[in-house]
This record gives sequence, structure tokens and C-alpha cells, in this order.
Amino acid sequence: MSPDFPAVGAGALGIEDYVLRVGDLLERFLEGQSEFVYAISPDADELVAAIRDLARQGKRLRARFAYLGFLGGGGDPAANDIVRLGASLELFQAAALIHDDLIDRSDTRRGQPSVHRRFEALHRRARWARDSARFGEAAAVLTGDLCLSFSEQLFGTLAAPASTRRVFDAMRAQVMAGQYLDVLEESAGPSHGPEAALARARTVVRFKSAKYSIENPLLLGGTLAGISDDLAERYSAFALPLGEAFQLRDDVLGVFGNPETTGKPAGDDLKEGKRTELVAHALRLAAPEDSDFIQTRLGAEDLRDDEIRRMCSILEDSGALAQTEQSIDRLSERGFAALEDLQVGTPSVRAEVVESLRALGLQATRRKA
Repeated sequence: MSPDFPAVGAGALGIEDYVLRVGDLLERFLEGQSEFVYAISPDADELVAAIRDLARQGKRLRARFAYLGFLGGGGDPAANDIVRLGASLELFQAAALIHDDLIDRSDTRRGQPSVHRRFEALHRRARWARDSARFGEAAAVLTGDLCLSFSEQLFGTLAAPASTRRVFDAMRAQVMAGQYLDVLEESAGPSHGPEAALARARTVVRFKSAKYSIENPLLLGGTLAGISDDLAERYSAFALPLGEAFQLRDDVLGVFGNPETTGKPAGDDLKEGKRTELVAHALRLAAPEDSDFIQTRLGAEDLRDDEIRRMCSILEDSGALAQTEQSIDRLSERGFAALEDLQVGTPSVRAEVVESLRALGLQATRRKA
């Protein structure tokens, strides 16, 4: 269990038992897929092995929100479908991480080699022909695609209403569109200028991460339990701003986080050229020469360590970091204020579920990794 995500309502709501059930199902499901792929060729089993190693890690944040959304809608905590849903979400996230790391050329994920680096290292150890980096990239694309297929396969086993399928399909399209907008911003952002940088950054935050991190998992669990449209709207009023705050916290950690805690090098987002809200604020607030420096050097192939340190100083000294922290606070306050509507509306959500949502939301937005 991650120290950032201690047991929340474990006794009354069985959250930690649920997380264990999700992990157990993932192990059994992926073991079956490993046997299937191994029968095709023992060489191909490395694809599933990479997925299994990644899926064993993580905080199960999305599964936790799905479970609480399910309980909030009156779902039976012993139901198998909510476990399958949680496992499907974990595989969807794993696929997104695999592709995200490849796109960003990240070397590590959770303190371990990212999947494309894993396959690149396999190629080098075996002394195979041709380019090891190209092999790693190709293998990571295929591993991520296979992981997406596994996510859909598990989701397809649910006895879910059409509303749950609609949320699941929308989530997948939103993440892909958001990921593209993130890539687009890295390339086209300098030509747009700083004026609308904040709005563009927030669009990326919302669709690449915020919706699939908190809002859609909560809605998936809720619709699986058969919640009304009104309750779904109240779920979103809580979850969407919390999801945005969650991603903004991730953006702060991507620059200022402790590598021993985050599992990624300090300043990694600056190396990758991420035009986050942090950067958008700096472009507006920093002195012209500092703003120009960020515009021209952010994500440069030859970006030096001293330049990363200078960017970090600009982000902090210009007030960009403080502005982003204020955004996190405002979004969090909006989300937590909406929790009250979950208890006073009709139908209402049990008090212990609301309090667990509050605790989980606090952990998500105040985490160190």
C-alpha cells in the first residue's frame, strides 16, 4: 500500500479489500493472457511480462474512485463487476503510461525503466541486429496497444448498462485527443505566443488527465450501479475540478518533485518540453528575457542542466509556481464544496462514502509522488 494512499474507510467500506481483489484479478487475468501469448511464441510473452510488471505498481487511484462511485450509487461491494471495472481501468492507465513515456522519451516510470527502454535494453543485451532504440519504440507501441486491448477485453465482461459503455468510450477518446493536444502544444506552442497559453494548457490538463483520473472512474462506478443523471452531474461537479487539481499537482512534481519519491528525474517535464500551466504562468509573469529563454529552450534536444536550473528559478521567482499552487487550491475548494451536494441532493450518497471521497481527493491533490 502506498504511504500516500493510506486506508480510507477500510473497515466500513472495504476499500483496501477491494484494491486487493483488483490486484488479484489483474494477476490472474494477465497470467491467462501470458499463457495465450506464450502459445503463439515464447518470444512474444515479453509483451505481457512488461504489462504485468507495470500493472503491479501504482496507487489504484482510478479503481478506488470507481469503487466509491459504485458504493455511492448503492452498489453491492461484493459484486464482481466492480472488480472487473477497476482492473480494466488499471490496464487502461498502464496503456496510457506506456504510450505517454514513449511520446515523451521518458527513461523511467515509477523508478524503473520505462517500457520502451526495457525493450531497448533487451535488444542490447541480446546483441540483435539493427537499432536498439528503434526496436524499443516499436515494441512499446505494440505493448501499449495490447494493454488497451486487454482493458477493453475485461470491460467487455461487465454486465454494464449502456450509460457505462458511453462513459468508457468517451474516456478513451478524450485521453487520445488530450494526448495529441499535448504533443501539438510542444510543437506549436512557441508560435502561438503566451497570451492564450494558460487556456491551452488547461484544455490539455482536462482531457489528457483530469477526466480519466477522477471524473470518469467515479462516473463509471456510479453508472454501473445505476445512478441517475442528476447524481452523475453532482459526481462531475466534485470530480472534474479535483481531477484538474490532481494533474496540476503532477505538473508541479514533474519539475520540483523529489526524484526518490516521484521515480522520475528532477525537471523531467522541462526536458520533455511540457507546456504546462506552470510554464504558461511564467511566460506571462517573467521578465521578457526570461520568458524568451523559456520559449526558445524549453524541451531543446541539447538542454543543459544549468539551463534546467535557470528555468526552475524562473518558475519560482516569477510567481508561476505560486500561481499554480493557487489554482490547485481553488480547484480543490470547488470540488470539495460540491461534496455537500452529494449528501443533500435526492438521491443522496451515504455520509461514509462522501467522507472517503473527501479523504481520497485530499490525498490525490496533496501527494508527493
